[in-house]
Amino acid sequence: MCLAISAKYGDVPSVDILVWSELPTGAGLGSSAAYAVCLAAALLTAFGAISCPLKEGESSARWTEEELTLINSWAFQGERVIHGNPSGVDNAVGTWGGALRYESGKITPLKRVPMLRILLTNTKVPRSTKVLVAGVKEKILKFPAIMNPVLDSIDAISQECQSVLEAMPANPSPEYYPVLEELFDINQHHLNVIGVGHPSLDRLCRVTASHGLHSKLTGAGGGGCGITLLRPDTSPLAVEAAKRDLCACGFECWETNIGAPGVTLHSSSSLNTKVLHALSES
Repeated sequence: MCLAISAKYGDVPSVDILVWSELPTGAGLGSSAAYAVCLAAALLTAFGAISCPLKEGESSARWTEEELTLINSWAFQGERVIHGNPSGVDNAVGTWGGALRYESGKITPLKRVPMLRILLTNTKVPRSTKVLVAGVKEKILKFPAIMNPVLDSIDAISQECQSVLEAMPANPSPEYYPVLEELFDINQHHLNVIGVGHPSLDRLCRVTASHGLHSKLTGAGGGGCGITLLRPDTSPLAVEAAKRDLCACGFECWETNIGAPGVTLHSSSSLNTKVLHALSES
């Protein structure tokens, strides 16, 4: 990426690049895309291909839409180096943030979606996306009359979820959360039917259900990670109890948000002590 950008935009003095991440690798969380997006943004800024949006006194800033498009295109090339034939979804999410709709190769950012609290749980069970995708294709070819309606239903779940998410900012009613929870449950059942479930993910769902929470797999499935929706009124005690029980299963668990901003330039003074320490140790 560095050589390609240099060839296009001209040489710059050599640079030191320090990378630090809290994302586990190989868990289906898009860690490679996050790396590619940050690297593309840093190199394009260093080479003068995009502006430095950070003004004096600001703690963080984002690039223009046109510049984000350029960052995304180079990040996609980085993903191609790593994966060979990526969909482009992960680097697009890393660039723009928020929520995106992906359908038949077309990526559409969703407007005005809420930031949702979730538990993100890594089962630590390794899996191969390539093998899982091949297994789904085999089932479709073997049982088309059974599998195609399941896939149509998954598509309908996606569209219903999009409608709910886009309605929530204008009318932040708690009534939307039970709908999302039902969609989580139905989707997880369908994903098991098409063959991308795993006993570890079933266990994750049972553990969180015992605390009144709803979960589903994320990424390729077959292990990897699951997400658990947290309502705004979910008690901190219930969250901590669920996290404790999940960790007792040998899983790794974080509380985080989805719908956050994408790639952002930060001033060094705005970084927390933990990040500064990690970078200084690199």
